[in-house]
Amino acid sequence: MKIIITGALGHIGSKLIRSLDDYDSLILVDNISTDRYCSLFNMHVSNYTFIENDLIESIFHLENYLEEGDVVIHLASKTDAEKSVEWVEEKTHNLEIATNVAVACVRKKAKMIHISSTSIYGSQESEVDEECKELKPQSPYATNKLNEEVTLQKIKALVPTFQYVTLRFGTICGISPGMRFHTAVNKFCWQASMRQRITVWKTALHQMRPYLSLGDAIRAIRFIIKNDIFDGEIYNVVTRNLTVNDILEQIKKYVEIDIRFVNSTIMNQLSYTVLTNKIKGIGFNIIGDISFDIKETMRILT
Repeated sequence: MKIIITGALGHIGSKLIRSLDDYDSLILVDNISTDRYCSLFNMHVSNYTFIENDLIESIFHLENYLEEGDVVIHLASKTDAEKSVEWVEEKTHNLEIATNVAVACVRKKAKMIHISSTSIYGSQESEVDEECKELKPQSPYATNKLNEEVTLQKIKALVPTFQYVTLRFGTICGISPGMRFHTAVNKFCWQASMRQRITVWKTALHQMRPYLSLGDAIRAIRFIIKNDIFDGEIYNVVTRNLTVNDILEQIKKYVEIDIRFVNSTIMNQLSYTVLTNKIKGIGFNIIGDISFDIKETMRILT
């Protein structure tokens, strides 16, 4: 069985590919649009092939590498939710890629791990799980992720043999070779370490958000593959629900911080708590530690 990782050089992918050396063959696909060549530095695994490829234009090229039973871990995605409000021609970019990957998997009878986002829940008055019907995505990025989920469900309805699973990830934190600093925890750590003012959305300080340790994210993906869970279901994957204040209190342990409150075009009034009972119910244990991820991030930055 081969493992194909799209977006392999990104924040999640660059850590994930180093944890899959127990598989026969890894195909790493990335268009290097963010110039993260460093994600391939010091690769201590020898079972990989790297393909520089744009999945929108070259989907049939991907099919050439797929065989029945292979697994595609689909990480390729534009992920900056706040900047997604500025997207014009690229508003459906993520949806097109996810659709293309799914079609390739159907044609070659391969399996797909689809990564979605808990940001599709939007602001909620109570705790939410995968059964939530009042989804309120508040950015083009989140809307795209919801549309991806709906599209894969439609493909599954048309082709019942399509084997896939959707993992709704919380906001990622934790270090990796291809780490980025536009998500909340990483951005705050960067600003604090550079002695910059930490910018916080005015209404966000005590609002609850779901966060995911990179270690838990990788373990969840490996769990799905090992246990062959491609049931067409959706599973939340979240390490802890925390407030922005909780995160800032952790950062304060390492440096003094200066907070500046700002307005945001998409994040005001966004508070929600995400439950993970469903994935725990199939045997996955969440063991990540957000405070440790913050400690490690601050260690490499200061």
